[in-house]
Amino acid sequence: MQKRQLLAALSLALQASFALAQAPQLANERPTLVLAIVVDQMRYDYLSRYGSEFNSGLKRLLNEGAVFTNANYEAAPTVTAVGHSTILSGAIPSVSGIAGNTWYERSEGKNVQSITDDNVTPLGGGSGASPKRLLVSTIGDELKIAGKGGKVYGVSLKDRSAILPAGRMADGAFWFNSDTGNFVSSTWYFEAMPAWAERFNNEHRADRYAGREWIGTTLPDNKGADLYGELDATPFADELVLDFALMVLEQEQLGKDSMTDVLSVSFSAMDYVGHASGPDTAKMHDMVLTIDDKVGTLLSAAEKQAGRGNVLVVFTADHGVAPVPEENIQKQLPGGRYNAQSERAAVEAAMATAFGEGKYVAGSGEMGLYLNAEPIAGKRIAMSELERVAAEALRQQPQVARVYTRTELTTTPVVGDRLDQRVRNGFNTNHSSDVVVVHEPYWLAGGPGGTTHGSPYGYDTHVPMIFWGPRNLVRGGQYHADAAVHDIAPTLANMLGIAAPSGSLGRVLAEILPE
Repeated sequence: MQKRQLLAALSLALQASFALAQAPQLANERPTLVLAIVVDQMRYDYLSRYGSEFNSGLKRLLNEGAVFTNANYEAAPTVTAVGHSTILSGAIPSVSGIAGNTWYERSEGKNVQSITDDNVTPLGGGSGASPKRLLVSTIGDELKIAGKGGKVYGVSLKDRSAILPAGRMADGAFWFNSDTGNFVSSTWYFEAMPAWAERFNNEHRADRYAGREWIGTTLPDNKGADLYGELDATPFADELVLDFALMVLEQEQLGKDSMTDVLSVSFSAMDYVGHASGPDTAKMHDMVLTIDDKVGTLLSAAEKQAGRGNVLVVFTADHGVAPVPEENIQKQLPGGRYNAQSERAAVEAAMATAFGEGKYVAGSGEMGLYLNAEPIAGKRIAMSELERVAAEALRQQPQVARVYTRTELTTTPVVGDRLDQRVRNGFNTNHSSDVVVVHEPYWLAGGPGGTTHGSPYGYDTHVPMIFWGPRNLVRGGQYHADAAVHDIAPTLANMLGIAAPSGSLGRVLAEILPE
C-alpha cells in the first residue's frame, strides 16, 4: 500500500514538473517581446472548422493560450484599416480617426487612404504613407513613453496593416511593393532603408515564385510586376512577409535585452483569396493550414531569440467575410447583389426634386455618401435637410436595412440594438459620411463572383482572439463570454504595467489574469 502511494506521489510530482516545464515562465520582470500576429480576413469559425488539422502554431495557441470564442469588433465598417488601427490602440473609429480604408476628406476635397501622407517620401516605391491620420497612441507608443519600451516594428503585405498597429512612435514599418517585388517604407521612420533591408531586397526573393503552382493557380514565369502583382492571392505572399519579419527579429535583436520590444506581423494573403473566391473553398482551407505553419515558425523564432517565457503573444484578425451570395442562393439562404450606383442615382434624383438641380453628392465611403454643403451656388440649404431627403430616398431602395444621418449620429444618443451601437462606434465626426447605410445580411455591392466584408453583422465582426505567454501573465483556457477586439490593448497595458493607449475604450480582460 505504501509502495503504491509512493509511486502515485512520484507520478503526480513528475506530471507537475512536466506541466511546469511546458508552461512558459517569465524569465524577466516583464516580457521582452510582444508579438502581435494578425491574419487579414480570418473568421473565427476557421479555428473550429479546421482545428483538428492544426499541428503547429495555431495548435500551440489553442492548446496553451487564453482563447476567446466570442470576440467581435464592436464598430463598423469592418475593414482592414479599422481593424489594424484598433488592435493595439484599443480605439474605435469614432476616437481613432481611422474611419475606413479610404474616405472623402472634406478639408482636402478628395478621397484619401488611412495612411496617405503627402509630406513624407516613399522609400523604395509607391506613395507617401505614415500613421499621421491615427489620432491615438498604441501599446508600442505607451511602452516608449513609460521608458519601458525598446524597438517597435510592423511588417505586412499591405501598407496600412504594417503602419497602423505599430503606431506613431514606431522605429519602422515595412510593406510589400507589387511593382518592384521589394519591401518598402517611408521617411516617417528613417531617411533611408536599413542596410539589412536593402540586402534582403537585393536577394529578389519574390522571383523564386515565378511559375509556381497552387491549387489551380499558376504564377507568371516572367520575373517582374506581373508576377509580383499575382503573388498576393497565394500563400507565397505570406512566406515573403514571414521571411522579412524573421529578418527584422534577427537584425534588430528584438527581445534580447531588458526592454520590451514590439513586433506586429500581419499576414494578408487570406484576404485576397477570400475576396476572389469566398470562405468556403479548398483554397481557403489550405490558406488556414499554411497560417498554422507560419505562426509556428514565428513563435519558435521569437522564443529562440527572446528566451522561453519572455514572449507575450496576441493573435487575432482585422475582420471576417461574408459568404459568396450566389452560393448562399444555391443553399436557399438569403443574399444577393445590390446596385450601389442605382442607390446614388436615387439620392440625386430625390434631392433634385426637393431642391432643384445641383451637385449633391461629393463622394462615397465604405458605408455611405458624402454630401456637398453647397450643392447649388448661392442657395443655402440646411445640411440636416439634405441628409433627411437623402436618407428617405435610400430607405426606399431594395435591400437597405437601416440608414443613419450625420445629424442623428451626432445629436441623438444611440439606444438601439448592437448593430446600431456598432454603427455609432464606427462613425467619426470628421471623416465619416453624411448618410450611413446598412444593407440586409448577405447582400453585397457589385457584380457576380467573389465576396467582401464591412458590415456590422457577425460574419464580418467575429474573429479569433488569443493571448499566449508566461503563465504568471496569461491564464490559459477557453473563455466564452462576450469580448471585444478593442479589449486587447488595455489588457496588454495591464500586463505590461503601462498606461492604456490614449483612445482605449475597452476593458481589461481580468478573467485571463492569474490571481
